[in-house]
Amino acid sequence: MTAPLHEPHPARPGRALPDTQAGMRRRNLARVMHTVSAEGPLSRAAVASRIGLTRAAVSTLVDELIRSGLLQELGPERPGRVGRPGSALAVSGRGPAGVGAEVGVDHLAACVVDLRGQVRARAVRHGTNRGRSAEPVAKDLTALISQVVAEAEQQGLWPAGLSVAVPGLIARDGRTVVRAPNLDWHDTDLGALLPAEFTPTVDNEANFGALAELWLGESTPRDFLHVSAEIGIGAAVVVDGRLLRGTRGFAGELGHVPVEPEGPACPCGGRGCLEQYAGEEAVLRAAGLEPGEGRVGLLATRAEAGDERVRRALSDAGTALGIALTGAVNLLDPQTVVLGGALASLAPWLLPSLEAELARRTAGPACPVSVSRLGPQGPLLGAAHSVVRAVLDDPAAVAERR
Repeated sequence: MTAPLHEPHPARPGRALPDTQAGMRRRNLARVMHTVSAEGPLSRAAVASRIGLTRAAVSTLVDELIRSGLLQELGPERPGRVGRPGSALAVSGRGPAGVGAEVGVDHLAACVVDLRGQVRARAVRHGTNRGRSAEPVAKDLTALISQVVAEAEQQGLWPAGLSVAVPGLIARDGRTVVRAPNLDWHDTDLGALLPAEFTPTVDNEANFGALAELWLGESTPRDFLHVSAEIGIGAAVVVDGRLLRGTRGFAGELGHVPVEPEGPACPCGGRGCLEQYAGEEAVLRAAGLEPGEGRVGLLATRAEAGDERVRRALSDAGTALGIALTGAVNLLDPQTVVLGGALASLAPWLLPSLEAELARRTAGPACPVSVSRLGPQGPLLGAAHSVVRAVLDDPAAVAERR
């Protein structure tokens, strides 16, 4: 079976490869990489069997990938078997790697993920970014990126690209933050403020969270609605394994769906938006707690201890989420809803009221709701893995850049 080629990052579009010998070679290199990545270690013969090419053709492709540092030989596949054992192939633990970064309202983060999907370096800086202009934020983020890249280089890795998750609307150019209400950024070319040598691209944090769930989640279907929350609330729609982005790339702004038309004002300019009822700061206010680092963990601790005010605040947030999600579920008919971000750790107290609203308001059978195991790490991991997937999709391009 041909290994699936996943949707490329919008700012890193997969080239339309012509039906020439060179184009076919590039596609076959990608098929070999995806197959070994998904099922390895494998022998050349096993790879040939899975992708329907001759062993000689696969050996030529494999040799090229080994020379490029993308694959490595581990030795005999199954020592002791009858006949000559094939040499087992695996994705290299050295060479190109994906760099992911995240701009949050109250933190910055960066990490490096190798082609095997392992996090090899990670750094976090806590502190509010609300009200800060993009320039100093980008400077601090660049310092974190440089830190994790230096650590990764000591392990034999080099950056194949950089993807940055941001809580806002991102233009189709993959670099301009059109609007990020909780950061108070407008029409900001963030890509121009980041290290050019890493070829940075930018996307919405909820999109990266959904892609991380698709690629790394356990038994995640190919059709789902992913909802994540920190200070704000974002969502992403995945249909047949691909993000539904919308005409301008702005699809998924669930946090600004009104659940109470005459409710409190929102930084987006509207009133009664979901974020004003189920965002982190809204829940903390309702629970009688001040915003600050580790507040989500405190909410969970107090709810588990039986604090009625906290539990009521979370139940009300679940109700608001259920109301907003009902519209999306009725419109899109996803296979499931996945709760990620901070919502994942608060799910035991959000789910009862959320599921009750979905059951009461959904036109068809109630849509099942699951909880992401990635939690708040989803956007950062999705950003780094988007670079890794780009390498797997076109390994020849990586070799050409080196």
